[in-house]
Amino acid sequence: MLETSQRLLSLLALLQTRPAWTGTELAVRLEVTTRTVRNDIDRLRELGYPVDAARGPAGHYRLGVGAKLPPLLLDDEEAVAVAVGLRTGAGVVGMAESSLRALTKLQQVLPHRLQRQVNAINDAMTEGPENTRSNIDPPEIDTILLSTIAACIRDEHYLRFEYAVPEGDSLYKAGSSTTQDLPILVEPYRLVSWHGYWHLVARDEAGDWHTYRVDWMSLRMATGRRYRPRPMRADEYADFVLRDVASAGWKVHARITVYAPAQEVLSRIHAAVGIVESVDERTSVLVTGADSFELIAVYIGMLGLDFRVDEPPGLVAHLETVGKRYLTAIGVPKNG
Repeated sequence: MLETSQRLLSLLALLQTRPAWTGTELAVRLEVTTRTVRNDIDRLRELGYPVDAARGPAGHYRLGVGAKLPPLLLDDEEAVAVAVGLRTGAGVVGMAESSLRALTKLQQVLPHRLQRQVNAINDAMTEGPENTRSNIDPPEIDTILLSTIAACIRDEHYLRFEYAVPEGDSLYKAGSSTTQDLPILVEPYRLVSWHGYWHLVARDEAGDWHTYRVDWMSLRMATGRRYRPRPMRADEYADFVLRDVASAGWKVHARITVYAPAQEVLSRIHAAVGIVESVDERTSVLVTGADSFELIAVYIGMLGLDFRVDEPPGLVAHLETVGKRYLTAIGVPKNG
């Protein structure tokens, strides 16, 4: 006799092969009694998979609406993990349409309790841009951790956790959030996935915005307390994470005066390059940084806009050297 879980999978497979089966037919195929078939049908229903039954001489069993796939192949954590993978896969070039189709089908056949978890994650997450790459493998994330955070975002509940940055780990180390000995209490707003790294965007008790690496979080007991939401615009969360993450890794910083409106500058840069501050209708300031002055010079040179640099001295000196080199390249004397 097949073990119970294996028999349930076989029963699901049989129910999908034709519209209706009698209890006797299923019992013969599974080599069990009709009573066992009835018990197994009840187990499927308890797991959230609809099985309709008709009584009488023409009695039969059939799968209900939304049970065309065998989702029992996945346990709760696996189902959520697959859904999250499909959701993040939608941001991969060439996979967006197929990933979203597969996600839609999966959601239709998940039990209600898993639908709520998956929908909470989908509604709470944003993908960062895919035009930069990390050569470090991202950490594994516990799907239960993601589900719990997403549920707090959905229900507008405060989130309490401990936060610890591993010693010597500077990759994607958001500058606004460092190791803290005491539990942190925040209003969670958005999960942002960027190259496999998960970040939570949240407000602290003082009302300030922060970015937290999810794999560095250890959740404490649920608060069950609701907060009054004060969200960013939906399109601002990913940019906030990119700026926070990028600025934490900058070795050199600079403020560049750009002779163009802030919106014009924003349209020409990647969010991770820096922050743009408006001065007036024709002038803005680009707050940026990089691993070297050479890289900053490349960034601002690619803007295609006029600009002025007064500091830091190292950047001014580098631009002077590069400027003379370019002038020499087109035949203009260095002292000309």
